[in-house]
Amino acid sequence: MTSADLKAALLEAIQTEKDAMDYYHLAAEKSVDERVRKTFELLSRDERQHAFSFYAACGEGELPAFDTMMAAPPDTESSWFQALKKAMLAEFDERLALELAIEQEDALEKQLRAMAAKISDAKIRAIYLANANSTHQHMEMVEEDYRAMLGMSS
Repeated sequence: MTSADLKAALLEAIQTEKDAMDYYHLAAEKSVDERVRKTFELLSRDERQHAFSFYAACGEGELPAFDTMMAAPPDTESSWFQALKKAMLAEFDERLALELAIEQEDALEKQLRAMAAKISDAKIRAIYLANANSTHQHMEMVEEDYRAMLGMSS
């Protein structure tokens, strides 16, 4: 993987984590269930941290300030935003938002692991794998809330 390819991959990872952050932030605003809202708020903060880890890996350069990037409006074409729109077809549906979050987290974990396998730089590969592990934990948290919502014990 060339340095240009690696930089492009890092920029894509930053955007993907921002997309997830936006999803959880907006879902938290719409959630009535306190447990679900708190989980979504926590995950929004975690996704911001994930984005920062990729941002830091890019090093100094032509990137805008991190806070500026995170304050940009959501990418309405992202899979995360499309999932949120699906959860809000009529009235916000927390159960569906949780289901969609599980799907998105699962897909993101696989994407991060696949990208890590392509990266020879050990430091950057470690960032991808750490974020993949955290993403797996996110999926488990959302699954736990989903089971609780359905009245299933964990």
